[in-house]
Amino acid sequence: MKKRILIFSAVVVIVLVATGMLFMGSSKHNFVFNTAMAKTDSIQIFVTATGYVQPVTKVDVGTQVSGVIEKIYVDFNSQITKGQLLAELDKSTLSEKLSQARASYSTAESDLAFAQQNYDRIKQLYNAKAATLASLEDATNKLTVAKNTVTRSKADVQQAQVNLSYAEIYSPISGVVLNRAVDEGQTVAASFNTPTLFTIANDLTKMQVEADVDEADIGGVKDGQQVSFTVDSYPDDVFTGTVQQIRLQPTVTSNVVTYVVIIEAPNPEEKLYPGMTASVSIITNDIKGLTVPVEALHFTPDNEALKQMNAKAEPSVNRSDKHVWIKDIEGYHRQKLTIGINDGVNVIVSDGLQEGEIVVLSVHQVTSKSDGKAVSILPQGPRGGGRR
Repeated sequence: MKKRILIFSAVVVIVLVATGMLFMGSSKHNFVFNTAMAKTDSIQIFVTATGYVQPVTKVDVGTQVSGVIEKIYVDFNSQITKGQLLAELDKSTLSEKLSQARASYSTAESDLAFAQQNYDRIKQLYNAKAATLASLEDATNKLTVAKNTVTRSKADVQQAQVNLSYAEIYSPISGVVLNRAVDEGQTVAASFNTPTLFTIANDLTKMQVEADVDEADIGGVKDGQQVSFTVDSYPDDVFTGTVQQIRLQPTVTSNVVTYVVIIEAPNPEEKLYPGMTASVSIITNDIKGLTVPVEALHFTPDNEALKQMNAKAEPSVNRSDKHVWIKDIEGYHRQKLTIGINDGVNVIVSDGLQEGEIVVLSVHQVTSKSDGKAVSILPQGPRGGGRR
């Protein structure tokens, strides 16, 4: 029984070895190279941020006096001009205060006239030695008080006139009414601060985007840089603008520091509305030159691929140096490059490569069987690398 088992095992081993040799003998290894051509192109480096569309000039119109809103002459989206009457407050109380101030002023003038006459009379008596010095000094003091009272009363009249004029609310700029915060009959109180009645935007054809740029990216942002942005309302439209201002006051939210960048955004078609969220891309670098895919810098063939490429195995190179494999008439050779910026997809080549040359990105090993079927083996590509 043991002898039969040994004989059977030997036969199985012989069959397996013969099958493997037959399979190895009837298969053929081929390599498929993925290549790209060096070409002149532009590479742009972007800083992305999120911001909000706002009018260039926006004014909150309020009132400096308290009262009841009697008339409102504009509404939301009303087109207005500078100096146009927007609303009126009830003037009855303010008019009464003006009348009281005028009456007080009239009384003060009368008191002044009497004090002047009394002073003149005492002065004559004093000169004739018929009045004492004390009486002259008393008359002089009363005249001074009367003059001061007239001055104060006159100022009260002017203040009452100004307050009465504040009852009429005029527009300080031309534009469109974005917000109306009050209604007719509503009482507004201006005791401690100025209540906002209207919000007016100057020109909606000239907008700006207030973008929050992270502190890690703000160093690359400069005035005058070109900007493209989109809004959710028009996902297929790309709007353009220019960096106008970088505000130095930081904003800290949950330990994240950002800076406000003002982007000038023309809006001739008035598609952009105040408050829209904008996804912003600021072009911080735009260079045109000879480019190749970044993937070519990470291609490292193994010995089998080198044989297929008619290339010899070369000694190890400095990791800091950048190389690509170039296709030539005889096969392939490795070339050292001097590179510039990259956008994660393509890289600028400043030296070591000419336009039109073919660089290798990756290689796939394909095994062809005698029955005509092909089996793809793992690609020979970057080792420990990847796109950056």
